[in-house]
Amino acid sequence: GDKREDLIKKTSVLIKSWVSKPEYAEIFRGDSFQLLFDTVEETLTRSIQLRCWFKQHTDEQQKSPLDAGISMGFGEVAYLRTSVLDADGEAFHLSGRAFNEMKSTHNFFKVLTDDSLLNEQLKVILNLANIIISQWTKNQAEVIFLLLEGYTQQQMADELKIAQSAVNNRLKLARWKEIDKTIRYIASLIQE
Repeated sequence: GDKREDLIKKTSVLIKSWVSKPEYAEIFRGDSFQLLFDTVEETLTRSIQLRCWFKQHTDEQQKSPLDAGISMGFGEVAYLRTSVLDADGEAFHLSGRAFNEMKSTHNFFKVLTDDSLLNEQLKVILNLANIIISQWTKNQAEVIFLLLEGYTQQQMADELKIAQSAVNNRLKLARWKEIDKTIRYIASLIQE
């Protein structure tokens, strides 16, 4: 309906604001999107932020929170013509393969590199991170989204009209410190 179309429009504006060139972010088939980021850490961070975005846009009437299945491929980009949708290279092949594997496992995060041993390690780490992220409430997703946009705890408190201690509490309950360390660790593994 209208709500869904409105959310897709807002999501399009959001993802285009994240990438270094507008053609690096596209929505296709209505509710699928493809993004290209310059760094591993940015890819991981924005993926988590996107899941927060959908969680915070869940209506009270919905039985389960909105979420996004995210497949990430890390590798080279051979070429990119007019948009990320007609690009090619290892990063895109791996992302596509990850997406197909993800559909059969009902997982929300799938990462593939050209190193099969590393992929097995990442799968274990991401499965644990996913358990935590999947349990985030709408309120927790809201503060993590803002945190990843660069807000301080006080700015978040002001924006959400809550106490700074409430922001801090939401971050603690969401186990943000552990997830943040996990992102940095995964990024360091992939960059090696």
